[in-house]
Amino acid sequence: MDQLNIHRVPSQPLIRQGKPLQRSQSPKQSFLEQLNDAIQTQPLKISKHATDRLRERNIQITDAEWAHVTEKVNEARQKGIKDSLVLMDKAALIVSAKNATVITAMDRMEAKDQLFTNIDGTIVLN
Repeated sequence: MDQLNIHRVPSQPLIRQGKPLQRSQSPKQSFLEQLNDAIQTQPLKISKHATDRLRERNIQITDAEWAHVTEKVNEARQKGIKDSLVLMDKAALIVSAKNATVITAMDRMEAKDQLFTNIDGTIVLN
């Protein structure tokens, strides 16, 4: 029977040549700071496409309604929603919660027979 010979190699400290590694000059954000940034309320932007659709379809949304939509979209983003369908009394909006941007808009009658894909949440407003 053959024997396996095992040789021990003496351990030596690794020697590094050149300059020692330095930490980045810019301070890193703490986890709490990153979390606060992620959940901070973002103003809702309206894409050019959505602006055109709102105008074409004569959909009027008040400042108070936009504030309510913004609040709910931010809440949805905090819960992990990326793309949502927002159903209002007179309109249906597709909103990127991740980017806080209204992608498109249609009136409720137009939305009635539509199939919505690539959304992971729905916000129903009264």
